[in-house]
Amino acid sequence: MNDLFNKQVFEIINLIPKGRVTSYGAIAKAVGYPNHARHVGNALRDYDDDFPAHRVCNASGRITASCKRDFIGKLKAENIEVKEGKIQNFKNVFWNPLEEL
Repeated sequence: MNDLFNKQVFEIINLIPKGRVTSYGAIAKAVGYPNHARHVGNALRDYDDDFPAHRVCNASGRITASCKRDFIGKLKAENIEVKEGKIQNFKNVFWNPLEEL
């Protein structure tokens, strides 16, 4: 995608509250590209250590990032339970940017 897409993706991710998660697809929809969830993941290939990329998962609540162990640790620190790479109570902690922004 382009720099504007990436900028919008990062802006939305920075708005995800602690203790909540969203999906690549929800972010793609929020920036106006509903079929580009994979591009959201590609945008997340380079970010600062304090960036909350750990709050983004796939549509079924699975952590699919290559740094899965690190993400799970960060999610647990925010009281989000993860078992075998899947966020527990996903529907309860899901943050939909289209509804909550």
